[in-house]
Amino acid sequence: MRRIRTRLLALGAALTTALPLALTAPAAALDRAPGAGPSPVAVEEQRLTLEAPREILRRSGFDDAGPEFARGLAGTRSYGAARRYVARAGQALWQRAVDRVQGRGPAGGDLSRDDDRPLYWARLEMTRALREWQPSFGLSDARRAALSGALERASRGEDSIDLPAGRRATRVLVTGFDPFQLDDDPRRSNPSGAAALALDGTTVRTASGRTVRIETALFPVRWSDFAAGAVEHTLLPHFRPGPRQVDLFTTISQGRPGRFDVERTNGAWRGGYPDNARESRTETVPIPRGVPTVHPQPQWTRTTLPYAALAGSATGPYPVVDNTEVTEIPAGGTAPVKRPDGPTPGSTARAGGGGDYLSNEIAYRATLLRDAVAPSLPGGHLHTPVLEFGSGNTDPATGEVTDPTFVRNRVAIVDQVRELVRKAASCRLSVGGCMMGK
Repeated sequence: MRRIRTRLLALGAALTTALPLALTAPAAALDRAPGAGPSPVAVEEQRLTLEAPREILRRSGFDDAGPEFARGLAGTRSYGAARRYVARAGQALWQRAVDRVQGRGPAGGDLSRDDDRPLYWARLEMTRALREWQPSFGLSDARRAALSGALERASRGEDSIDLPAGRRATRVLVTGFDPFQLDDDPRRSNPSGAAALALDGTTVRTASGRTVRIETALFPVRWSDFAAGAVEHTLLPHFRPGPRQVDLFTTISQGRPGRFDVERTNGAWRGGYPDNARESRTETVPIPRGVPTVHPQPQWTRTTLPYAALAGSATGPYPVVDNTEVTEIPAGGTAPVKRPDGPTPGSTARAGGGGDYLSNEIAYRATLLRDAVAPSLPGGHLHTPVLEFGSGNTDPATGEVTDPTFVRNRVAIVDQVRELVRKAASCRLSVGGCMMGK
C-alpha cells in the first residue's frame, strides 16, 4: 500500500464511470472535514453500481449476501434483536469468505477460491442495506452507527480472533487490508487481504516441528477508522501479557512491484493520499484516547521482526528486502530529506520505510502499542509485491476481472507470506533466536 507520488483529481460525490482518473491534482484538494458529506462507508458503497464489483459478486456466489442480510434485518423487531442479528451475519460473512479461500464447501462460482474481493464487495452490500433500513421501532443515528460498527468488526474477523492459551501454544497474529485505489481500477485485489483469509485459523510447523497457530483480521483503507482506534482496539487484547498473548505479529499490506519489504522503521506522519472514502489526512498520526501508548509520542517506531533472517531466506519467487529508507526533516531543518539508512537523532518523520499512507500507519500504531504494553514482543510490517494483471488485461475499462497471471501472482504472494510467517516464528522459537540482525 505504498503511497503513490502523483495525486488523484478531486472526485464528484456520485460515481458514474469506471474510466481511470487523472493523477495530477494535489491531495489537499480532496480534504473534507470529518462528518461533512456522506459517511466514509457510504462513499465506498457508490462503487457497487460498477460492472466489475457486480461481476465479482456473481462469479463468486456472494451476490446473495446483501439481499439475504436485508431480509433478515427486516425481520428484527427490536434494537437488541437487530444488534444480535448484525453480529451473527457479520461473523458468518467472514467465515464464509475464509472457508471459500481455504477450500471448504462449494466455490459458489467460477472465480478462483484465492480471491479476497468477494468479501469486500459483499460487506458493502450489507452496509448499504443497513444504512437504508427503516425499522418499525425507530432507530437513532447513534444506534445505527453502533450496528454499522458491529457489522464492520465482525465481517473483518476483528472480534473473532481466537488464540489458544498456554505455554505449549505458539500464537501468531496477522493483519491485512481491503482492496484500494478502486476509482482508478475497481477490479483490484489486495494480496494482503487474500493472505489474511488464507491463513486465518490455520497452523504451520516450524523447522523444529513446533506447531504455530495463526489468527488474522482485515482493516479498511480509511483514515477515519484508524483515527478512531480500530487498530489499537483490535490488537490490544492480544498484546497484553497473559496466557493468550501473541508470540509474534505482523501487519501486512501491498507495496512495491516485484518484491517483499520488511519495513525497518515506521513514521508518525500521514501524507494525505486519498483513502477508499476519498478522504485525505495530512497530519501527525493521532493516537486515540483510552489506549496505552508511549509519552511523549515518538516520531519513529521500529520493527522487532527478524528482518535479516527474512531478507536472507529463500521463501518463494520474490526477493525479500530489508528496507531501511525513511524520509525525515532533520533536527534543526525545514525540508524533508530521504535517508537510506534510517532516521537521524531528533528528526521529524515524513515517511517511514512503508511510506506515509495507511500501511505505514498500521505499522506505526501496532509497534507503538507493542512498545507500550509488551516491548519484547516480536512484530512489525511486511509489504507484499503489487498484484498485477496479465499483460493483455491492464485496461480497467475493457479488461476482465481476472486472468491466469493475476491468479498465479496472488497465489504465489500468499504462499510466500505463509513461508515468511513460518520463518519468523521459527526464529522466535529457536535457541538463541535469529531476532533483529542475528
